[in-house]
Amino acid sequence: MLRYLTAGETHGKCLIAIIEGMPSNVYIDIKKINEQLELRQSGYGRGGRMKIEKDSVEILSGVRDRKTLGSPIALKIENKDWENWKHIMGDGEIIRERIVTKPRPGHADLSGSIKYDHQDIRNVLERASARETAIRVAVGSLVRQFIETFGISIMSHIVEIGTVKSSASYTDSNFKENITNSKLRCADPDAEVKMIEYIDEIKRQGDSVGGIFEVVATGLPIGLGSYVHWDRKLDAKIAAGLMSIQAIKGVEIGLGFESARLPGSKVHDEIFYSKEAGYFRKTNHAGGIEGGMSNGEPLVVRAAMKPIPTLYSPLKSVDIITKEPYEASIERSDVCAVPAASIVAEAIVAWEIACSLVEKFGGDSLQEIHNNYRSYLEQIKDK
Repeated sequence: MLRYLTAGETHGKCLIAIIEGMPSNVYIDIKKINEQLELRQSGYGRGGRMKIEKDSVEILSGVRDRKTLGSPIALKIENKDWENWKHIMGDGEIIRERIVTKPRPGHADLSGSIKYDHQDIRNVLERASARETAIRVAVGSLVRQFIETFGISIMSHIVEIGTVKSSASYTDSNFKENITNSKLRCADPDAEVKMIEYIDEIKRQGDSVGGIFEVVATGLPIGLGSYVHWDRKLDAKIAAGLMSIQAIKGVEIGLGFESARLPGSKVHDEIFYSKEAGYFRKTNHAGGIEGGMSNGEPLVVRAAMKPIPTLYSPLKSVDIITKEPYEASIERSDVCAVPAASIVAEAIVAWEIACSLVEKFGGDSLQEIHNNYRSYLEQIKDK
């Protein structure tokens, strides 16, 4: 069983993760993890914080000679801005003048302060912040190198920013190239121009904007996940993982909500068979998952991200101490972080696929898991 735990605050010393259950002998390229961390910090519409933090990961344990040992893996990302915050975020006496008492609409501030009985909202916002996703990207990027040994690849792209939609598809021949050359990770160059114009206009208004991204994973074998138990359904685990990303308000797989508007004849993917290809589909409306299990087609999942709730034109709030009305404080300045969220989502999807691979094929070492995997493929070849 794979599992991990994270710790750390947005302006604390560092972010930490411990991964348990990784098989031994998986080659780890730390550069690939740092590349994903850099992508998470990029994207048109990001704010000044991204100029302060240039994230890189340090592996503290569990990897030797660039290979996993099978023991717990500890990861660390330092917060470069810690020196400016140590008298506010340290474990000693803090500067009382920097206590936060005005909750921001759309954040965890008010509910978290009430739940944990805090008089200083900073105790909530520091951990609830999307800064926490940096270490989750590191975790997902590490296990991604495990699932890639099975021929599984993951990519993401932006399909909507506000009211502007992309017409690109992951099946387009220039799909990956367009994403690489895009400031917004949008594979439709014409739509990207309109998206950037939209973001600029929203920024001029002192507002923020959300959007929708799509994650596509290819190379999955038939049978990851399960129809037997609710908590082992692959789509359920992926949906839960994506909903755990800050500001995500909706998830759909394949046609998703559109399938509710269409007759069944236009929703379900017909099944074909040939001796060379085995079972295959000519469409992928199901998004690669049927009955909670991968069906051999590409996994296609989308998530909707709400606009970032911290605005340059602040919304109204109430001081939790005095109960007097105030305009909500500003803690960050991103206008749009949808491209960054798509990178986090890639890491989340990679993690859930890795968990399902380990669950189905088991083993303490990479070799053992691959032996089990090959045996399974041989078993189902003539089904």
